[in-house]
Amino acid sequence: MENNSRNPLMVLSEEELRKFFVSHLNRIYCAKSQLVEKLPQLQSRSHYLDLQQAISETVEVVRSQIKRMQEVYIRLDAFYQPESCVGLIGMLDEAFQSAGSPGESVGLRDLSILFYMHNIESIETASFETMLRVADHLPDKAVVQLLIECYDEAKEDKELFRQITENYL
Repeated sequence: MENNSRNPLMVLSEEELRKFFVSHLNRIYCAKSQLVEKLPQLQSRSHYLDLQQAISETVEVVRSQIKRMQEVYIRLDAFYQPESCVGLIGMLDEAFQSAGSPGESVGLRDLSILFYMHNIESIETASFETMLRVADHLPDKAVVQLLIECYDEAKEDKELFRQITENYL
């Protein structure tokens, strides 16, 4: 008979949580690596200085987050193994395709870029929030602190892109 417990964490072992955590950390790491590679190209397509600077700042933040994630791998005695991050790559590709359509004004192009940057930051904050919840159930509490720093930065970036978007409206 199937167990319909209201609290699924009660049925997940620490090893299962660790496996889930590392697997999803791999996906986030993959996505972050793609962002470091592709965001500068998106930055070069943006027109206004505030957006260019925000994207540049985001790239630096992502580099810092990657370093923290490397520390998490060390603390968990794990290492990065490539996993699929096709969804984010698809979103980035779509951002490139929609930014700079023929005849589009620079303001609309920047607004399109902001649309995707906000979506990326929303996914990022949701991912780190879930990872924080899982990390709370792992033995090394330093992992939680490293993720809190990543989460806080993601929230700040999301707010920055929201504020910049307001300038276009």
